[in-house]
This record gives sequence, C-alpha cells and structure tokens, in this order.
Amino acid sequence: MRLDCGNRVPLLLLLSLCRSFTMPLPAAAAAALHSSLCFSSPKQTPQPSISQQPNIQLSVKSKSLLHKHPLYTPAHTNISFEIKEKILCLEIMGVDSGKALSQNPSLHTASLDSIQSIIFFLQSKGIHQKDLPRIFGMCPKVLTSNIRTDLKPVFNFLSQDLKVPDNNFRKAINKCPRLLVSSVRDQLKPCLFYLQRLGFEDLEALAYQDPVLLVSNVENTLIPKLKYLESIGFSRDEAVAMVLRCPALFTFSVENNFKPKFDYFAEEMNGKLTELKRFPQYFAFSLDKRIKPRHVEVVQSGVKIPLRLMLKSTDEEFGEMIRPGAG
Repeated sequence: MRLDCGNRVPLLLLLSLCRSFTMPLPAAAAAALHSSLCFSSPKQTPQPSISQQPNIQLSVKSKSLLHKHPLYTPAHTNISFEIKEKILCLEIMGVDSGKALSQNPSLHTASLDSIQSIIFFLQSKGIHQKDLPRIFGMCPKVLTSNIRTDLKPVFNFLSQDLKVPDNNFRKAINKCPRLLVSSVRDQLKPCLFYLQRLGFEDLEALAYQDPVLLVSNVENTLIPKLKYLESIGFSRDEAVAMVLRCPALFTFSVENNFKPKFDYFAEEMNGKLTELKRFPQYFAFSLDKRIKPRHVEVVQSGVKIPLRLMLKSTDEEFGEMIRPGAG
C-alpha cells in the first residue's frame, strides 16, 4: 500500500541530507529506504529543499513509517523521532550510532544541520567522504565540535606550527583523527614544545608518522616513559636518544610492555643495557610471539646472534642463522 507524498517528507529530508554528504548507502540500507519511500512521478511538483521547510510538522504516519524502518527495529519505542532520525543518518554514514551516542552524549541534542556543517567543513579541508566513518567512529566528539573554536584552530596548528600544506591535511588527520578533538592551546602546542625540546626536529615526521605523540599527555604519558628508562639504568641523555631513534617507545605501556619485556631481557636473556641502547626497537616486538620463541631457538642452537638480527630477520633468514654450523 503506497503512502501519499505528504507522509514521506521526513525520510526524504533525511535522504536528501545524507545524499548531500556524498556518502554511498550500504545495499541493505538503500533497499530498506527505497522500499519505505513513496517516490514522486516526473509530473509531480518537486519537494521543497530543506532550507525551504524549516518548520515541517511530522505527521503520525510519518513517525510510524520511520519507527518501522529496519534500521530502527532494535531501538526502544520510547526513543524520540529526532533521535531515531539521527541514528539512521549515522548508520547510513557507516558510523556505529550506539557507540557514538554513548561516547558523546551531546549528540542526543545536536541537530542534523550542525552535523552536516561539520562534514562540509571537513570536506573543505580535503577530508574525503570515505574517511568520515573511521574519523567519527574513533572520535564521535568531532560530530558536536564547534567549527570556529575547536576545528579551525587544529587546521591552523597543522598549517602554521607543523608546516603541513593544505593538500596534506587529510594525510595527517587520517593518521591521527584524535588531532581533531585535541585542544591546540592546552594539548597540541605544549606537547609540540616539549617534543622539540627533547630533539624532535623533523616536523614532517611528527605530522605524518608520529602525530599520536602530539595528542599524548606530557606529564602523565611522555615523562613517565623517560623516567622508567632512567630507572632501569639509562642516563637521561641515553633515554632521550632512545625515544628519538624509536618514537614508538612513547606509546608503549610501562606496566604491560616495558616491564615484562625488560624483565625477560635482563633475567632470561642476560642482556646488557648497551644492546637496548643500540636497538630500542626491542620493545616494539611481541614478547610471546617473537622475543621468547626466537630467544629459545637461539639458546638451543648455541649460536650467538645480535639482538637486532634475532628480532628483525625474516623466518627464513632466522632459520638460516641458527642452522647447525652457521656460527
């Protein structure tokens, strides 16, 4: 049974909005929407645009239509029509609406117009529509950001402080979407200043390879990593030299990475600090899947192999190094 065209306005508005995102609909969602809508014949008068219908009153049948939509069936019937409309829009964009609404409660009151404005702004900065699901999925707070006070300063920081050209904004943001939800004044600039004092001079590497360092807390994340390296016997200068050679050290957990790996290195491998100083990438390898198995094989073979070769070599190269007579 077909509905009269007046009953299809809300979903058409939503579809129009989602089309303006230039996001392709998933097949299931597209089919569901197609079956739910009443399309006009060529002779009918086109529906007014969103801007021409600011005060559209949703009819009971319209609400009922959206409530019965396949994408809404898991939702509780008490959820408002506006929230359900928002859920559909997020799902069509490829964003987990449940996770987004849970992690960013402000989304409950955000308008679709404001979300659309944010998407248009990001696209104006070179972000592609295919990047949006991952960005919003990782950082749903972006969906309720203030363009003037939150987002523009981030792109100014990328341009002015990290010297990122406009056509490379996408590369930096895709590498670390958390940049978009980080305060330039309280987070990004202080962190950049600290890293530069340590000796991180390659702005290009910070922008495109290690931007996660810029969204790390200096006092609670970066400094404790250096202090741990000092606590196991390295001097301050040696610890700094290690993180400059392997910036990923700043991203590892002291309790879950540094301590168990160093304990194994010191107690089971009888390793020396000079080996770690030359090869700080040791901490980047899996203890159970790489370090332990290869160390056991080295011990059984009786062949002495430098730490770097033991871990970085391919399985074929490693097998060749430990075969009988290889030493």
